[in-house]
Amino acid sequence: MELLYNLGLEPSLAVLFILSFLAATVVPIGSEWLLMVMIMTGFSPSHTVITATIGNYLGGCTTYLIGIYGSDFIISKLLRISNAELVRAKGIYKKYGSWSLLLSWLPIVGDPLCLLAGIFKIGFVRFSLLVFTGKFLRYTTLAILATRLAEVNQQ
Repeated sequence: MELLYNLGLEPSLAVLFILSFLAATVVPIGSEWLLMVMIMTGFSPSHTVITATIGNYLGGCTTYLIGIYGSDFIISKLLRISNAELVRAKGIYKKYGSWSLLLSWLPIVGDPLCLLAGIFKIGFVRFSLLVFTGKFLRYTTLAILATRLAEVNQQ
């Protein structure tokens, strides 16, 4: 929280949106703490959940687009995967891996899951449904926890 104040920022839905967006890209930052603090200090749980979910989802979409448009570079230059290996991996991912996008909210593995979805050209509608659902459920769970903690602190 002190970091926000040092930057001249106050907790707000706009700050939560930006932090949530950045948290779903390759920037190593988290947004959960701000959502919980905001709810515990009186912000609407529904407004914070929707704001954080949309920001985090759009950040995931950015990573997905990097996978789509940077896939040739990523595959050939960074990962050095052969065409045969790529075809095999793509088949496995399309059959089983897209459901892993429900876990795109997890630290460390979430961003690569969105990147892989782009590299393997998973349909955007499927990507959106799975990623949005996972992120929404995470923020909703945190909001419920923050609401209960706020109630306990008021007693």
